[in-house]
Amino acid sequence: MPIEQRGVDTIPEEERTSGPRDLVSILLGSNLCLGVIVFGWLPPSFGLDWWSSVSAVLAGTVAGVVFTAPLALVSLRTGTNLSTSSGAHFGVRGRLVGSVVGLLLALGYTALTVWIGGDVMVGVLGRLAGLPRSELTYGIVYGVLAAATVAGAVYGYRVLLALSRALAFGMTALLALGVIAYAPDFTTGALPEAGGYLLGGFWPTWLLAAVAAGLSGPVAFITLLGDYTRYISPARHSSRRVLQATWLGLTLGLLVPQLFGTFTAFAARAALDYAGPLVEAAPAWYLVPLLLAASAGSAGNAGLMLYSMGLDLDAILPRASRATATYTVAVVATAAVFAGHHHSTAQDAMTSFVLLLTAIGTPWAVITLIGSARCGGVYDADALQVFNRRARGGVYWYRAGWHVPATLSWASGATVGVLAVSLPSYEGPLLALTGGVDMSFLLSGVVGGAAYVLSTPKSAGRNPRPDATAAHPTGTEGASQAAR
Repeated sequence: MPIEQRGVDTIPEEERTSGPRDLVSILLGSNLCLGVIVFGWLPPSFGLDWWSSVSAVLAGTVAGVVFTAPLALVSLRTGTNLSTSSGAHFGVRGRLVGSVVGLLLALGYTALTVWIGGDVMVGVLGRLAGLPRSELTYGIVYGVLAAATVAGAVYGYRVLLALSRALAFGMTALLALGVIAYAPDFTTGALPEAGGYLLGGFWPTWLLAAVAAGLSGPVAFITLLGDYTRYISPARHSSRRVLQATWLGLTLGLLVPQLFGTFTAFAARAALDYAGPLVEAAPAWYLVPLLLAASAGSAGNAGLMLYSMGLDLDAILPRASRATATYTVAVVATAAVFAGHHHSTAQDAMTSFVLLLTAIGTPWAVITLIGSARCGGVYDADALQVFNRRARGGVYWYRAGWHVPATLSWASGATVGVLAVSLPSYEGPLLALTGGVDMSFLLSGVVGGAAYVLSTPKSAGRNPRPDATAAHPTGTEGASQAAR
């Protein structure tokens, strides 16, 4: 299969051959991995019992899917990825906000997937073959996983789709075997080793779990969904079917692995760490299936994340090819894996990462959704590509390529989110206004969305004129002003 040549340019109609079933496959198959499973471990590690953990994961995931899924329709209509599509609302240069947010989200999840998957692989190989848990061993395993991830990401969407289809069936079978393997030791009571509620009370801890383990999953896809729906033709598939497929794929793709993680956390008594207890509690007959799950599943999920990172960097640096951008971000992601392994605990790293990125990313998603609703889902696809052509002008040029009100609205929402977040190593000053409960994602979204609505007229972002086209490299500032 040839290497994909498309970057963030508009996908031609003849190449948009995927459908809603493919979208379900890629959202389900790519998420059945330890990098997603481990999020189900967070509620038990926070001190919640089984039923409280399950309710937190369910509530957070469902709320996140309802909020996130409509973003899939944006790229269905533009034929390019979501960060580039957001140029309609942020400006063709202002869309860099989405590219940076997407790059950070994908970087963190790629590193986390390789980190957790590699740790489980080392543990299983230790039990199976007596492999020592040395720094050399970890380095080799991380390197092998990273190499497999890069291969899939560089070859691109078609290879990743085929891999996701296989993983949807294979990983489902492996997780079903896992339920049988860990069932004898399952308990529903809170794990004593967790030391009680992390935040001192039930509801603050439950809300933290709902955000960190539930809501963060769908929010991770706020810039990724368009990577897949840009290959679906709106002429052959209705928006309704694509939205339903997104709901189904995200819901199953996140709840199945996360609830498996919650189940195994209680069965393995994994209060303070997940990878180690998971391996130690596994019966001997499940070690090989666990090794397959840790390797193949991690490569599939991290490959998709790395693919998205390559697209985001390609959007930031148009002169770079997608393959070159993918190799570059792969090096950064692998370095992040080693940094996490040496300098942080899994619980602290995961909690800090998802809460901070959720607070920063949510206002961008809210503004993009409001802008899409205002324009009725009608975009000038050619004008969105001005920055990629290193040109000027077009209906989305605004002021020097930036829609200042939208950018400032995102900045205000993100700032409020950071000031209201509660991390293991940092507590924002606005926490006093919310009774110490982390509501950063909600506040950032409300502030960013409200600022955007109040600072822009209702006509902002409405349907571009039928004759509005992006200026080519010969375009002038006067042409851009006329288009504006």
